[in-house]
Amino acid sequence: MSYITVTYLTEAKNLEQKAEAIAVGMTVGSWTDLPAAKQEKLQKHLGRSAGATVLEKTESGLERGLIKVDYPVVNFTYDIPSLLTNVFGKISMDGKIRLMDIEFPDAFTQAFPGPKFGIAGVREKLNVHDRPLFMSIFKSCIGLPQQELVDQFRLQVEGGVDLVKDDEIFFADEHAPFLERIQACKDVIEASGRQVLYAANLTGPVTELVDRAKRAIENGANCLLLNVLPYGFDILTQLSSDPDVTVPIMAHPAMAGALYQSSTYGITSPLLLGKLMRLAGADIVLFPSPYGSVALPKQEALDIARYLVEEQAGLRAAFPVPSAGIHPGMVPLLYKDFGMDHIVNAGGGIHGHPGGPVGGGRAFRAAIDAVLQGISLEDSVDPNLQSAIEKWGIVKP
Repeated sequence: MSYITVTYLTEAKNLEQKAEAIAVGMTVGSWTDLPAAKQEKLQKHLGRSAGATVLEKTESGLERGLIKVDYPVVNFTYDIPSLLTNVFGKISMDGKIRLMDIEFPDAFTQAFPGPKFGIAGVREKLNVHDRPLFMSIFKSCIGLPQQELVDQFRLQVEGGVDLVKDDEIFFADEHAPFLERIQACKDVIEASGRQVLYAANLTGPVTELVDRAKRAIENGANCLLLNVLPYGFDILTQLSSDPDVTVPIMAHPAMAGALYQSSTYGITSPLLLGKLMRLAGADIVLFPSPYGSVALPKQEALDIARYLVEEQAGLRAAFPVPSAGIHPGMVPLLYKDFGMDHIVNAGGGIHGHPGGPVGGGRAFRAAIDAVLQGISLEDSVDPNLQSAIEKWGIVKP
């Protein structure tokens, strides 16, 4: 029989008994009181304890630690709503309990579409194979006329970015309607002679998102941004698995902090933003960097990236995008921590450059080139990079 193994952090008088109670309660409901005939019928659906590790004794005498529970795969349909309801539905309300990780058999992950393009496919679209990619973010977008946004887009492209993303809060777009904005940015990309992806924010009622995505692609969209958690993992899977959605999907972590911030409740960030985002079909995944104002603990950020890129049966690797607080002086640190296959993503580090978005973009590109050539940022002769260093400094690996 095939099982999904789930790890929880919790506390109880006896963790072994807690694991057993969850294994039964979250599958068949009860066991010892069932007649033998019914036990035989339900046996294949019964969960089982996979062990417990006591980390400490609390002041009130409880055991606090990790428990593992095996859930029969036969209990699930192949979608993330089923997965999360089965393994963390009602027990998420049962006191101090945190969903730490989920281990899947290969047959389960292979039933999901996963990223349609992944790292290799995004690189192919951009024809960039020998360096980290570089992305910028629109800053100031709501309420601006379309021409101002197009001008801002043009400057970011001129600065050398590979991708530009909408701000995730760009919903009210009456001044720069979604389809018109996509067409205008497409014209800028074509005029530049470069290959650039524009991740336009996909919004609207969830029942209309797939059709809206298809209309966007018909009008020239070459990438889409989705606020996955407010809309739900399942819509990401629908988009990724639809043969007519022929562009990469970028997943934004909006609302994730409500789920991962607590040390005793919720879902860990590596599982939420790493493993589940990739399983659901994101090609590119943003998450807080370990360095900025909303920084994740470094190991958590590294684990998110690991879950996105490590070999997994049937799933393409997805691009990690550590975000927030990134400036050119951090590029050596980013490269050390996240390697070749990540996307350098900046907002204020581009737009706040003394030379504006063009100077900011060129500073990042110069920093990336210096790192790959083994040149220290201080020794680079690029004036844009030196201006950035004067403003923000260098963060040493």
